[in-house]
Amino acid sequence: MEEQSDAQLRRQIQAATNKVESYNGFSKWFCFGGEGIIANNDPEEQEKIIKYNTLVANAVIFQNTVDLTEILQQLKREGYLIDPEDIKALSPYLTEHIKRFGDYWLDMNIWPKALDEMMALGV
Repeated sequence: MEEQSDAQLRRQIQAATNKVESYNGFSKWFCFGGEGIIANNDPEEQEKIIKYNTLVANAVIFQNTVDLTEILQQLKREGYLIDPEDIKALSPYLTEHIKRFGDYWLDMNIWPKALDEMMALGV
């Protein structure tokens, strides 16, 4: 019995480690220009760089989660069966759709749907 619980504990630790490493790789992807090396020796500036990078990474994670939720809701409305096991395999650490060095224009006259409105549609 102890060997089985050890194997389960190792799987849990490996899964948690994989999630942390995925986040670290995702976050590092945003730290372009110097390959994520902080060249400044000022602790306050170092802290700012880390916090700004974390802010950008978290904002993209949030938007990716909103986008994935919207896509899943659309698939459900179209009659597709959504298996919770498939949803568990999704990751918010997507970067393929991001143009890191691209131009972005914001139309401040177009408001996104409210999150509670989106969530009311349900997945």
